[in-house]
Amino acid sequence: MQSDSVLLQVDSVSLSFGGTAALTDVSFDVRRGEIRAIIGPNGAGKTSMLNCISGFYRPQKGHIYFKGQDLTKVPAYKIASLGIARTFQNIALYTGLSTLDNLMAARHIHMKQNSLQSMLYWGKAQREEVAHREVVEEIIDFLEIAHIRKAIVGALPYGLRKRVELGRALALEPDLLLLDEPMAGMNVEEKEDMARFILDIHERRGVTIVLIEHDMGLVMDISDRVVVLDFGVKIADGTPEMIKQDENVIRAYLGQELI
Repeated sequence: MQSDSVLLQVDSVSLSFGGTAALTDVSFDVRRGEIRAIIGPNGAGKTSMLNCISGFYRPQKGHIYFKGQDLTKVPAYKIASLGIARTFQNIALYTGLSTLDNLMAARHIHMKQNSLQSMLYWGKAQREEVAHREVVEEIIDFLEIAHIRKAIVGALPYGLRKRVELGRALALEPDLLLLDEPMAGMNVEEKEDMARFILDIHERRGVTIVLIEHDMGLVMDISDRVVVLDFGVKIADGTPEMIKQDENVIRAYLGQELI
C-alpha cells in the first residue's frame, strides 16, 4: 500500500524497443517535497524513465502510481492535468512565439471557457484571461525573464530558452516537476542561475522535483535521494552520501573522484 508521503511510485517497470531493453524491473519512489535525482551513464535509461512517467512511453511491464492513480492507464494528454510537468533534453518550445505566448500556451489545461467565449473575449472569458496572465507574469518575474517577455523564443540564446522552458513547465502549476538535464550545454554562470531557480522552485513553491543531471557536484549538493541506473537496471538507491560510497556506482559511473 502506498504511503501518504509517497507522491510517485514506480513499481517493477520494464520497457524495451524490439530486442533492446531500455528499463528492466526498475522500482523506486518519490516522496512529497523532495528533490529526487536519477543518474547514470549515457544510455542508462534515465530519459526513458521520465518518458514512462509522463506518458510518452508505455512500459511493457510494471506500474507507475501518482497520488495513487496508475499512470500507465492514463492517456498521455491527461498526464499534465493530474499535476505533472516536465522539461526536455532538447528544448521543446514554440520557437515562432514570444516568451509570454509560450507561457500562456501552457495555461490551456486550466482554462474553463470554451473557444467561442474566448474569441468573444467578454465577461468570464476576459476575467479568466486576466487571471492566467497574472500567473504567467508572476513566473516571468520569478525566473527573471521580464526583459525577454516579448522576444521571439527562437531568437533567444540557449540558456534563456532553457529558462523559458522551465517557466512553461511552471505555468502548468505542477505538483511534480520532471527536469531532464536542465543544465546541459550551459556555461558556469547559466548553471548557477538554473541551480538557484531549481532550489527556489523546491523551497518557495513546494514543488517535488525529479532531476536528471550529469553534474555530480550539483546532484550531490541539492538532492535528498538518488537512484542510479546502468543499462536500464537500478544498481543503487539512497542518500547522496550512500551513493558516493557505493562500489557498484563507483565502478559503473562515478569513478573515484567523489569519494
